Amino acid sequence: MNNDDVVKSEQDRVFILLTGANSGLGFSTCCRLIDEFLDTRQSSQTLTLIITTRDFNKGNDAVSRLQKYLEKRASKSRNHKDVQRISIQPEQVDLTSLRSVRALSQKLAESIPRIDAIILNAGIGGFEGVNWPLAFWQMATDFISAVTYPKFKIASKGLLTAPQLSQDNQITTGTEEPLGKVFCANVFGHYCLAHNLASLLSCHKSQAPERGRIIWVGTVEASATYFNLEDIQAFQSSAYESSKRLIEILALTAALPSTNPWVDRFLAPPQNLTLSADGKDRTQRNFQETDVVRPSLYVAHPGICNTNILPIHPIMFFFQVLAVYMARLLGSVWHPITAYKGACAIVWLALTPQSQLDAIEEAEGAAKWGSSTDILGRDKVMRTEVDGWGFGGVVGEEVGKWERGRRKGAIDVTEEQRFEFEALGRRCWKEMEDLREYWEQMLG
Repeated sequence: MNNDDVVKSEQDRVFILLTGANSGLGFSTCCRLIDEFLDTRQSSQTLTLIITTRDFNKGNDAVSRLQKYLEKRASKSRNHKDVQRISIQPEQVDLTSLRSVRALSQKLAESIPRIDAIILNAGIGGFEGVNWPLAFWQMATDFISAVTYPKFKIASKGLLTAPQLSQDNQITTGTEEPLGKVFCANVFGHYCLAHNLASLLSCHKSQAPERGRIIWVGTVEASATYFNLEDIQAFQSSAYESSKRLIEILALTAALPSTNPWVDRFLAPPQNLTLSADGKDRTQRNFQETDVVRPSLYVAHPGICNTNILPIHPIMFFFQVLAVYMARLLGSVWHPITAYKGACAIVWLALTPQSQLDAIEEAEGAAKWGSSTDILGRDKVMRTEVDGWGFGGVVGEEVGKWERGRRKGAIDVTEEQRFEFEALGRRCWKEMEDLREYWEQMLG
């Protein structure tokens, strides 16, 4: 086999890592990845789907169910070769434990040649219930907003991770800074994982048709009112919505020149995690080569799906399902309802040719991409308005074609708001990098 054949063979192998794959949106995203990969990619291409769960049993259960899903699909299509094109690799990680994140990163750095896309999906809600009087009032006065941007969820405050430092450390656990549990599960654990895997995500040369992708999974509910930079870990506020607002700020400002000093640090490989599967130093192999392209960052959201992130009684869950179907019938575009349809935008970002993504964002700006549906439940990908950024970070942009997806009372982004959003992005990137470097020093 000559060098050209080796390169082509490597390009035919696709590696996608997805966190939180055992249930809900994560599991459905895996199913949709399998379907769309087999439907759109050449028969010579194979997909290695690396899925993470918090424990061994959940991982094995997810693999078993995905294998059954794949076999059922192959049986229906009468193309049993499809089974051979997909391999599922289970891994364990607890995103609230930075040592667990580091262990997974090291294992992957030593065992696979690259990662084409990492889908940062896992997370926790941190909710303890519902303010039912407020829920009924909001639904009675503004029904669609109530089931799209609910204000009645009760968030637990001050949730912390277990101590990150073991007792045998030279630094005792009593001296470490507190780490918010929801913040760590939804943002910081993923942030450290993506940083640790930067070398695997940066194995694409500039002349290659693709490059690595870091895909954050956000929510349609995030807004500026939930986020306070002075409380970036949301110890005193609704941590779920705050964490989702933070990831959209990070993703949308990642390619701006003003954030380069911190994004460059984030995408530089850690010195203690640079060995590849062939035992060579990835830092030397990749990052000293001038034609290597670093990964792009994106953010997507699933719209409103029926998942168990909010702890409510089964009877109330039944009425929740009825409410979201009614919202769709009344014209809401943000109610895919099923997690499979909710995975639409996420999978689109993972599998769409890079040239197409680049052309779209070059023409209309970087976006928060959402899974939307029409009244009949036909799904599609749609730009989502972001407070201070708009639909593409462009002041004076044409918003008419996205009007149906706007919040009630939304206004076009102004030049001042756009400036403030970018400034906020710089500060967020600096805070995140300072926090990452602090914990790397603490963990040793």
